[in-house]
Amino acid sequence: MLKRPSRETPTMVSTLDDLAKFADYSLVDTLNCDPEGKANGADHAPRQVFSGHYVPVKPTPIENPEYVAHGQTLFHELGFADSMARSNDFMRVFSGDLSHVPEPMRTVGWACGYALSIFGTEYTQQCPFQTGNGYGDGRAISVLEAVINGQRWEMQLKGGGRTPYCRGADGRAVLRSSVREFLAQEHMHALGVPTSRSLSLYVSKTEKVRRPWYSEGSRSTNPDVLVSEPVAVSTRVAPSFIRVGQIELFSRRARKNEHPQAMEELEKIVLHLIDREYGDVIDQTLATAEKVVCLAREFLSRLTALVADWIRVGYCQGNFNSDNCAAGGFTLDYGPFGFCDVFDPHYQPWTGGGQHFSFLNQPVAAERNFQMFCSALKPLLTEDLDHLQQLDEIQRDFPKVMRAQLEKMWASKLGLPTFDGDLLSELGSLMAKTPVDYTIFFRELSGVPDDIGPLKNSFYRRSTYDAAPEEMDRRWSEWLTKWKSLTEPRSREELSRQMKFVNPKYSLREWLVVPAYQQAMAGDYSLLRELQEVMTQPYAEQSKDVEEKYYRLKPSELFGVGGSSHYSCSS
Repeated sequence: MLKRPSRETPTMVSTLDDLAKFADYSLVDTLNCDPEGKANGADHAPRQVFSGHYVPVKPTPIENPEYVAHGQTLFHELGFADSMARSNDFMRVFSGDLSHVPEPMRTVGWACGYALSIFGTEYTQQCPFQTGNGYGDGRAISVLEAVINGQRWEMQLKGGGRTPYCRGADGRAVLRSSVREFLAQEHMHALGVPTSRSLSLYVSKTEKVRRPWYSEGSRSTNPDVLVSEPVAVSTRVAPSFIRVGQIELFSRRARKNEHPQAMEELEKIVLHLIDREYGDVIDQTLATAEKVVCLAREFLSRLTALVADWIRVGYCQGNFNSDNCAAGGFTLDYGPFGFCDVFDPHYQPWTGGGQHFSFLNQPVAAERNFQMFCSALKPLLTEDLDHLQQLDEIQRDFPKVMRAQLEKMWASKLGLPTFDGDLLSELGSLMAKTPVDYTIFFRELSGVPDDIGPLKNSFYRRSTYDAAPEEMDRRWSEWLTKWKSLTEPRSREELSRQMKFVNPKYSLREWLVVPAYQQAMAGDYSLLRELQEVMTQPYAEQSKDVEEKYYRLKPSELFGVGGSSHYSCSS
């Protein structure tokens, strides 16, 4: 069992020496190291990893790091002084240089392997060896676990250099993608959606890499130019970074009996997951089979609630493979994600994603990941038919539980005491035909308007409609009247207040992020920090200037533009 210190709040953490006191490396201390791994972490070339839960890896520091931003909200939650983010020793560590860390921090990080399944089908060909033994953290390197206020946090560098799982890539992240993930994680947290968090973001003043991207104004589906971009390292933080794909990898090895410790390693990673992510809800004294069943039930609850939250705030993961599905039930890996502008059930920001990962198909994609998760647990229950049957029942419950979560979410989003399928169906039809801006519509509805005038602030203009404008106005007015009749007897002010807690005013739209990272690449971080300030208060009524700048429809000229409306990669 992991060490669980008291929940006493520490004094202000002002230096790296202060932070080092909370170091506690549960994963590398309790799980199996790759037998072929190197203790000094000099392991940066692609190779197969056949066993072990992690590989020791020394990060590759970026050249001449410069401070860009830090997660102020997270710093305050952890008791970190804001000044620490700009201190030389903290900046050095979280830009990849572990050579001078204070004890008991360690000078070597770790990377983990995982399997890949796409929409419920296992794949190995993405691995350069065609075996699946070379797939994992290619440019993500964890450098610290710390227990602070009784909560364990793992701190992981994104873009910290090559690992054995790099598949021949350079192990770097560019500032563009790092800004996107840095802003998105803290925005999602502020929206009340479970997520990994953003600790810090540093950029190299001299190191650049070339990436395929879109030329200015390009409407190409795929990137049409190679561009030189600044290298950056962001640090993301979570209770753990164990993915469904990780459990799949060890299950596959156990199922195929690939090495003598395969079944033991599967059990150890599952029990470690339970301790790290579910220790407060699963009794540690239970037998493994009982724990496994509890784990499946708890993950079902978290995953369905998470996906309902994604739809509530207009978020599309874009690439919801099993390796991008956190086994702790939170949002992980902000690659080709996006927030809806125009409501579209098939919204998909990633050109390679297809409709199976589109906006309103995310519940189905989540079900496929859950099926793979349950299948990965089954080797632990082969001798226990009773618990195996319980696991099968939990797996079959997914559609029912997902539907209940969605109905609860829609009722809350619409301010209704109970879900009304007919009302939602008619609304969906109207939103698609008009069409409307997803975020602005629900925020305007949260004002409980007397007529459809305020709702029209969310309408995108079309030269032609499927129906005449007068007819659409009539249908909208009828819908609004019906909606009001279904809201329980509450004052208009109370209904509005409750709905505004559910329906954000501000959303991290891609076309708002683009100028922020473009300016950042030129060394100007002011717009990025302004966006950070706005998007960490997404439900608040902010200043008139902020409202005019950030609470508006997507400009028509940006529709269909590569990098603003869609992208095929995000590295």
